[in-house]
Amino acid sequence: MASILTLGGFLSMFTSTVVTVALGTIAAGFRAPLGTVQWIATGYLLALAAMVPVSGWACRRFGTTRLWLVCVGLFAVLSALCATATSIEALIAFRVLQGAAGGLLVPAGQILFATTVGPKRLGRMMAVLSIPIYLAPVLGTLAGSVLTERFGVPWLFLVNVPLSLLCLLLGRKRLPRERPVDTRRLDWRGLVLTVTGLPLLVYGFAEAVPIAAAAGAILLAVFAVTALRSPAPLLELRLFRDRTFASAAAVIFGMGIALFGAMIVLPLYYLDVRHESLVATGFLTAPLALGTVLALPLAGRLTDRIGGARVIFAGLLVTIAGTVPLALLTGTDNYWWLSAVQVVRGCGIGLTTVPALSAGLVSVPKERISHAMPLFAMLQRVGGSFGTSILTVLAAPGTVAAIAHAHWWIAGITTIVLIPAWLLVRAESSTVD
Repeated sequence: MASILTLGGFLSMFTSTVVTVALGTIAAGFRAPLGTVQWIATGYLLALAAMVPVSGWACRRFGTTRLWLVCVGLFAVLSALCATATSIEALIAFRVLQGAAGGLLVPAGQILFATTVGPKRLGRMMAVLSIPIYLAPVLGTLAGSVLTERFGVPWLFLVNVPLSLLCLLLGRKRLPRERPVDTRRLDWRGLVLTVTGLPLLVYGFAEAVPIAAAAGAILLAVFAVTALRSPAPLLELRLFRDRTFASAAAVIFGMGIALFGAMIVLPLYYLDVRHESLVATGFLTAPLALGTVLALPLAGRLTDRIGGARVIFAGLLVTIAGTVPLALLTGTDNYWWLSAVQVVRGCGIGLTTVPALSAGLVSVPKERISHAMPLFAMLQRVGGSFGTSILTVLAAPGTVAAIAHAHWWIAGITTIVLIPAWLLVRAESSTVD
């Protein structure tokens, strides 16, 4: 089961970056403005975000395995349609629909994992499922360059088809069958508020559009008020009353700011300061993902053995240790040294994110995991968009000083996350006592 769900999650995240390096080629092929073609990537990411809030209800209403299989099948069909699109408008539309299907794959897989394996193996299993989330974007960037150059743009999408079909075949044979557990009607008001509010907030922060960010924040605030009053909300916000869950959520939000915001800063150093190519920059920033993936199995084992809180605290300290050298960047730093620093920072991230997710889920009853997982995913995405907005402004000059200054901010944000991490340690200790 683990390998099947991991491959499904890999597809969703891999496809989010595989086309990014080919936007210029696609624009030339369709003779369309780059600003229009950009929506091939942006539309996919916004659709991913829009589907997160509804994923929990869909799993409860239709069964998690059934939903996952349907989404994999749709992902294959829409990938083929993207490859055969004859206009830029059609391609954008198919990419948005593909993002909607892909946006349900990761949370549905995580929910199925968490409800099946139980709390004793939750850390190790979530670590396995998280590997594609960190590895796929790096591989997507590298594969996009190779596929575009050697095989052509259609193969950016066709590569998904055989992998999706393999997932579908194995999933039908191996994944457990679940019956729907909640036949209540969909909270349409909550759906409208979150499906519009979350993408607007993410887009507003990521693209520096204050009106969109403000509108998204207002819509989500209205959702929060109505959800707390509803007997059957789309997402159960009352989970935040639990101190362990709330502390873990704060860690996930804070690391979303530090992690996803940081992913745009160091590439600027290689591109603008060291004048490396896009492909070379992809290789030079890959050690961060490598360190994260290497640390995930250890993080999972330690979380199951001693609890997630202490692992998170240690991971944050390692992350800070791997960030401070990047805040001391010069224009002549040795690439091997920078790669080693990135591996250390990646290990810290791996020791933080999965234990935070596992620590938060341990306190959640099994029947409410389908509420908890989308909440964590939403917080991570909003944090990532917020961090992207702040750090893009700080690093925008593209100078060594600006990029180093942005890394000081990342180190500072990570240090602040130590506060909810310490609260999580205390909450976990009191539960054990």
